[in-house]
Amino acid sequence: MTTNVLEHPAIIVAALYKFADLPDFERKREPLRQVCAAHGVFGTLLLASEGINGTIAGSRAGIDAVIEHIQGDERLTALEYKESFAATMPFHRLKVRLKKEIVALGVPDINPAKDAGTYVKPDQWNALISDPEVVVVDTRNEYEVAIGSFKGAIDPKTKAFRDFPKWVAESQALSKHKKVAMYCTGGIRCEKSTAYLRSQGFDEVFHLEGGILRYLETVPEEDSLWDGECFVFDGRVSVKHGLEPGSYGLCHGCRLPVSVEDAKDPRFVPGVCCPQCHDRLTDEQRERFSERQKQIQLARQRGETHLGSRPHDKP
Repeated sequence: MTTNVLEHPAIIVAALYKFADLPDFERKREPLRQVCAAHGVFGTLLLASEGINGTIAGSRAGIDAVIEHIQGDERLTALEYKESFAATMPFHRLKVRLKKEIVALGVPDINPAKDAGTYVKPDQWNALISDPEVVVVDTRNEYEVAIGSFKGAIDPKTKAFRDFPKWVAESQALSKHKKVAMYCTGGIRCEKSTAYLRSQGFDEVFHLEGGILRYLETVPEEDSLWDGECFVFDGRVSVKHGLEPGSYGLCHGCRLPVSVEDAKDPRFVPGVCCPQCHDRLTDEQRERFSERQKQIQLARQRGETHLGSRPHDKP
């Protein structure tokens, strides 16, 4: 299926979350979906008893209307919210989903709304992580860490956030007698991971307020301790200082970031596979992905957008 390409004005990309007590979260789904649909806002929003999380994109008026609707609930007034811009719509669909957790750690009775660690402003972060008595931990997954991290940070090499408690239990690097500074992309995983550490007896636990994105947005590059780019879960794939679009693409086969060097590798086939997954795809998958990419290219030649395409797909 195809649809005509629309010329978008400036697209606002809004990443948002808030941990809050929402026992009525199921009833919030349809009104939220209707507001998004009425204002041409696309993306994904997750609702759970512990709060709301998601990334959406749309016009200035559309995003403002959705944010106003969400903050109309006094429990969500202090929404953690950040914006960036995109030249084209990074999402093709709208999803408002009900979940057990807005970020899945898999540990019951963790309450980040009450028990998260101490927030550290981006302009105070360098001083904290430069302290030799501070253990710095990256709470993201290993494929995210691979393209950028803070200098000296520990990479737990987790495949998913649910692996984090196991790493904590087995880690030789953590000490309950030392300060622990944690960070993630936008702050949400850190709120939950710091609450988890506190439940395990860690007293001095800190996390970067607003996450890496706010740090890259507000800390001058010449003063930065960030090395590399930051993976983001939208059409940009990665961002640099100032939240400028980064250099990475995304592999359709495995959904992992593809560097400029990866794209030169003979095992990289646009829309099909990359060096990381080339040898893991079945013949059926390879054939299916190849046909899909062919249809995307044909749609582009006709000046249309293939509905099966993703914002990360490159010409």
